[in-house]
Amino acid sequence: MRGNLSRQTAETLYRIIVAEGRVGPGDKLPNELELSRELGVSRATLREAIQALTMQGVLEVHRGRGTFVSRQVGELEDFGFRTLDGVRGKLRDLFELRAMFEPGVAALACARASREELTEILSLGKDVEDCIRSGRDRTQADRDFHAAIVRATHNEFMMRLLPIIGQAVETAIVSGEHGDKLAQDTLRDHALLMEFFEKRDPAGAEHAMAIHMLHAMEEMGLEK
Repeated sequence: MRGNLSRQTAETLYRIIVAEGRVGPGDKLPNELELSRELGVSRATLREAIQALTMQGVLEVHRGRGTFVSRQVGELEDFGFRTLDGVRGKLRDLFELRAMFEPGVAALACARASREELTEILSLGKDVEDCIRSGRDRTQADRDFHAAIVRATHNEFMMRLLPIIGQAVETAIVSGEHGDKLAQDTLRDHALLMEFFEKRDPAGAEHAMAIHMLHAMEEMGLEK
């Protein structure tokens, strides 16, 4: 039982570090007591999670100094986006990848999401909508929404693709030349997607996500 909890804790830490970027490469993690309280787990479970992430190269433990995020995480997370030079080609490749696997991810998440996870997905979708309607930056809200869908698949290897999704979302929003049109497409597409999630309709969610990817690529001029 504890092994399962430590794995879940490791996934949560991985998400915080890699997908959400709350702790950056080279940064020190909060102390063990503080972090275990934040995550709602015992210190023994936290140690097991840290050990697992250390073996994966995500964390580094320095005796007497603490636990740090590996600088390699930054190298893996960047994907060549430190500048916007050549961004269109990179975006095309990223969105082609997203178009291939995210519809399937949506279908799987729709079928597997717990009640709590489904509630989170719908709430985060509403956050994206609120950001667009109020004119606020939606970058983090959009990343959180797509990350919640990926987490609900309960598939470890899909979780590892979160940095790719997050970077594609962020770069599209920051560098897009048709932000207003893209935002309106997102409003409509997300509304349809959330409707299928509410109905627990995996096939509908899959088609809605495919439509969302297609609209994004068309608006940014990334289609073939």
